[in-house]
Amino acid sequence: MEVDCQLEDGCVRLGDVKDMRLEAEAVVSDVMFAVSHMCVSPMQSSGLDVAHINVETREGNRYCLELSEAGLRVVGLGFDQVDETMTTQYHETVYSLLDSLSPGYREAFGNALLQRLERLKQDGH
Repeated sequence: MEVDCQLEDGCVRLGDVKDMRLEAEAVVSDVMFAVSHMCVSPMQSSGLDVAHINVETREGNRYCLELSEAGLRVVGLGFDQVDETMTTQYHETVYSLLDSLSPGYREAFGNALLQRLERLKQDGH
């Protein structure tokens, strides 16, 4: 594990910091099926602790999402846009956030769940 200072200096172990860009990539791959477009934003944040995700809902609405240890929230009403004055609610999961933004997401998620259940039923599980 890398250490960026002497242990007695009260340093931070770099291995203890979660790389939110990796987390953001996992979020995108998890729900891509239920939105029109979604990608990790190329915007660079000040550290590894925040990442941004661009999403276009099935209704055509575009958002910039912030992903941090606090959760996910909308920070802009367009791709790669961060409005520091926005005070939006944090969501623990991407599912909760998209459920609040997009009826099309809810429908796609529900349909995907039904299809999986049908496949399980057909496979005899």
